[in-house]
Amino acid sequence: MTRTSWVLHVDLDQFVAAVEVLRRPELVGKPVIVGGRGDPSERAVVSTASYEAREFGVGSGMPLRIAARKAPDAVILPVDAEAYAEASAAVMATLRVQPGAIVQVLGWDEAFVGVETTDPEAYARGIQQAVLDRTRLHCSVGIGDSLVRAKVATGFGKPRGVYRLTAENWLEVMGDRPTIELWGVGSKISRRLAGLGVTTVAELAEADPDALVAEFGPRMGPWYAELGRGDGSAVVDDTPWVARGHSRETTYQQDLTEPSQIEAAVRELAAHVLDDVAAEGRPVIGLTLKVRYAPFVTKVFTKKIPPTSDRAVVVERALELVGRMDPDRPIRLLGLRAEMPMPDDAREGHTPTRGGW
Repeated sequence: MTRTSWVLHVDLDQFVAAVEVLRRPELVGKPVIVGGRGDPSERAVVSTASYEAREFGVGSGMPLRIAARKAPDAVILPVDAEAYAEASAAVMATLRVQPGAIVQVLGWDEAFVGVETTDPEAYARGIQQAVLDRTRLHCSVGIGDSLVRAKVATGFGKPRGVYRLTAENWLEVMGDRPTIELWGVGSKISRRLAGLGVTTVAELAEADPDALVAEFGPRMGPWYAELGRGDGSAVVDDTPWVARGHSRETTYQQDLTEPSQIEAAVRELAAHVLDDVAAEGRPVIGLTLKVRYAPFVTKVFTKKIPPTSDRAVVVERALELVGRMDPDRPIRLLGLRAEMPMPDDAREGHTPTRGGW
């Protein structure tokens, strides 16, 4: 019987850079880098880079000063979150009005679309045209019989393309590729898998379940094996996502070296985070302090706390985490995350990109 239920993963091409180029047509075809306040002399990282900039080796998360060195002729622009949010909203609204579409938003620039159709490629092309007509933005679409396969398929369709990955061709396409190319497997996990002798997707699909459980635990071990096979949920869920926590972070143009500076910085971060949490109407049950020492070493400190909505108590607990930091190392970045309990009616489970900070 012909399959009629499909998962499509829609991913906007070079989204942030594309929005900027639409606003500045003279930038078409030029290397464009977006990050921080657009000043490579300041401490900031690349939010996104146009395909032309990527040819110089510029990538997201790279320090802006290094990106400017790699692509000296690039146009560097400041982040304009409001403009990107507006463009994203228009894209998601376009997806929601497609015939029979169930839309699960993953972020500014990507979403799953669940649909019943006998011709998913034609449906995908229809989505691309609808998004282009309304927003002048291009997107790629991955087609799959699971969320994982659809998400991975999109990479083969970029830019502006459509690609299908199913159980039938999963290992043929992905089997010889390194595990880090899987959705949800980063550099740390891929190294741990390599320690088990698992370096390719096919090897992960066939890995000893007991070895994976021993390394990653009874929940994540089987989950990584499932990723290797491309298996998992095929249900696109449009239930609104409920945040487990809120976080803020700041990169400082001058290193923080004095205890008074650090305390003031943590208090300021806590004030912003607590404003975000207050809007949720749920207490704080855990805190995470992220510290990046100069030149570029990152540490994370966490603690659980009794549920509380008392701002003073949360700030006090956050400052207790400061005591675990190395007092003699200059600090270039601080971040604070507040964890909240999930409401009883929140959606259970989450997809790999929902992993948090």
